[in-house]
Amino acid sequence: MNKFKNVLWVVAFLLILVLVGTVAWGYYRNLTMEVKNPVATMEVENFGTVKIELYPDQAPETVANFIALANRGFYDGLTFHRIVKDFMIQGGDPEGTGQGGAQISDLKDDGEDTDYSIKGEFIANKVDNDVKFEEGVIGMARNDYTSYSSSLTEESYNSGSSQFFIMTAANTSLNGYYTAFGKVIEGMDVVHNIENVEVKAADDSEETGNTEISTPVNPVTITSIRVETNGVDYGLPETLTPFDYMSWMYQQYGIDPSTLSTSE
Repeated sequence: MNKFKNVLWVVAFLLILVLVGTVAWGYYRNLTMEVKNPVATMEVENFGTVKIELYPDQAPETVANFIALANRGFYDGLTFHRIVKDFMIQGGDPEGTGQGGAQISDLKDDGEDTDYSIKGEFIANKVDNDVKFEEGVIGMARNDYTSYSSSLTEESYNSGSSQFFIMTAANTSLNGYYTAFGKVIEGMDVVHNIENVEVKAADDSEETGNTEISTPVNPVTITSIRVETNGVDYGLPETLTPFDYMSWMYQQYGIDPSTLSTSE
């Protein structure tokens, strides 16, 4: 009987050792395992492939937003609508004018067809993001409503949605004021080839007053963007209600929008 008990004690002791070793190994592996950053592969029609490493540690909301849109095919077929040599190339607008953005239904199957924005992740907006806008860095585009009123800083900072830009040269004036969330690791030559396409003023430049020579004469089309997440689920971004500039303008002049007629 004593011999049997001794065997049981030995077996129990060995099981405890195995259990402790398994837990310790798992803990050690989690501490030492390097999680690879997600990498976006962008195919541009007639230009080639660009690979972009994303930085979820610097801009988690922006990266989650970009991954969700890209892997659901949102960017497929959109264009680089704004190209400024020695500065950047900008795309991701479903309208192709620089005025559009994504809707919640673009993020998830049960989402509503309503516009949204996300928090700007940069120092001026109280987010610790130290990525500088150097050549190849990808940033989130946003509006600047402060040209209408200095009180609209928060609305400006949190107005990003789907539009992004890739730097073709360093620009320190953007540091800390726009969300940088990744960098090109392959295909910078493709980005520079896009940068050098022929551009013109937008067709409605006389009406809008925007005379910047930055609209491609021939469309530069994004065939697809897909992101390899290396098995990590980055979830969905926290969405915000976008600023309604027109309603704000009506309020400044004491106009009730419901009293305006849309008929001629």
